Amino acid sequence: MSKSVAIFNQKGGVGKTTTNINLSACLAKLNKKVLVVDIDPQGNTTSGLGVDKNEVEYSLYDCLIDGVDTKKAIIQTYIDKLDIVTSDVELAGAEVELANRKNRELTLKKVLNQVKNDYDYIFIDCPPSLGMLTINALAAVDSVIIPIQCEYYALVGVSQLIDTIKLMKKSINKDIIIEGVIMNMYDSRTILSKQVVEQVKNYFKEEVYNTLIPRNVRLAESPSFGLAITDFDAKSKGAIAYTELAKEFMNR
Repeated sequence: MSKSVAIFNQKGGVGKTTTNINLSACLAKLNKKVLVVDIDPQGNTTSGLGVDKNEVEYSLYDCLIDGVDTKKAIIQTYIDKLDIVTSDVELAGAEVELANRKNRELTLKKVLNQVKNDYDYIFIDCPPSLGMLTINALAAVDSVIIPIQCEYYALVGVSQLIDTIKLMKKSINKDIIIEGVIMNMYDSRTILSKQVVEQVKNYFKEEVYNTLIPRNVRLAESPSFGLAITDFDAKSKGAIAYTELAKEFMNR
């Protein structure tokens, strides 16, 4: 049975999609069978892994709203052992369409239950909001990875994020835990980055991963080519960091 993880932070621009793409890719290259589920209507994980949304027959929307078999929506990416269930703009309408359904917050969990035994890990890329899609993601997973940017406002909104996880644990998903916290866009040359890491470690303690993801131009460029960083520039600092993060993730 797989471990399912939501990449979650309601704050935008913290590296959720970058984390989803590159952590998943690195785990696949470490011989783990991985499924990525893109539940963000922007579909950046989909395009970032080189999948053309216009050529997809079934997306996550079809599974959630029309009950299409999950296996029909799974696409093998260009990386061996890495599959994806894609997203597109239609998914934005799912928020409204799910609203009046019974047990609507468990819809994604039912979708994933059809394939969870086929993978070692399932990663869900959440949108930067606390809407119905995010609630579905948190209801469906075993744990949450929280990416945090190394900037002045790093901890703004974190208390709300933690409150959301506590509420989910109390009402819908009693087993959900924080898998870990990733410090993104770290710049070792600045005092600010070091101070932010220290702040976050004081707040989250041992939940913070030791691997720091650096601010790296190659990381920012790779999605536009539809490639994970390890394929775009295997010698870059970003590729090395995500490979180390994947190993740390498995060792935990």
